[in-house]
Amino acid sequence: MEQDLDVYKESNIYEYDNNIMMHYYPQRVISLTNSRNTCLELGIGHGYTTEIFSRYFCRHIALDGDRGIISRFKEKFPDVKTEIIETYFEAWDTEEAFDLIIMGFVLEHVEDPQAILNKYKELLKENGRIFITVPNAEALNRRVGKEAGLLQALDALSDHDKRLGHKRYYTLKNILEECRNAGLKVVRQEGIFLKPLTTKQMLKMEFSEEVIKGFLAVGREYPELSLGILLEAVRDNYKT
Repeated sequence: MEQDLDVYKESNIYEYDNNIMMHYYPQRVISLTNSRNTCLELGIGHGYTTEIFSRYFCRHIALDGDRGIISRFKEKFPDVKTEIIETYFEAWDTEEAFDLIIMGFVLEHVEDPQAILNKYKELLKENGRIFITVPNAEALNRRVGKEAGLLQALDALSDHDKRLGHKRYYTLKNILEECRNAGLKVVRQEGIFLKPLTTKQMLKMEFSEEVIKGFLAVGREYPELSLGILLEAVRDNYKT
């Protein structure tokens, strides 16, 4: 099912969060990897991460099942050398193995995230790693919002979430459980962006770039409170 592309426009208020997280986490992944690695990325979304990874890894493939998103990306980044394949994650198959597989904010979109983890772990090289990012239901701003009566439940999906095609929020506990059930060993868990207030409140505060970097740096230590969760995992039968 194609997504509502209007939600990806930069004028959208939610782009505040996306701009911060989608520029931060690929740089964090890059800091933990090697440019000689081959990289398979699931999902293009806003296109920020795909463009960043395309400039770093020696071989970069991106999969996406939405033709509109792919067209939008190619128009915005016409010189990107990434090999883009239009396919649903569940349907794609290859005999190639990868050093890195990146699932950046995609598991909340799919019908069966456990099946995706099970399928793609088999495409890792012996010392390969999967990087996973998911939205956190128990983020500090959502906890405060629930206590203030702005959210009925921590895992409640907003209309904006539904327009993006989100099917769920995660907690640190249940994403770790899904990884274990897929035979993955999590070797790193970090938070992405410790966000204390609503987006409208954050915009009114006009935080400086240095303060935002502070929220990102502190968030690494608190995945259970941050807006997003970043995991690094390996196949459990491999040495780390």
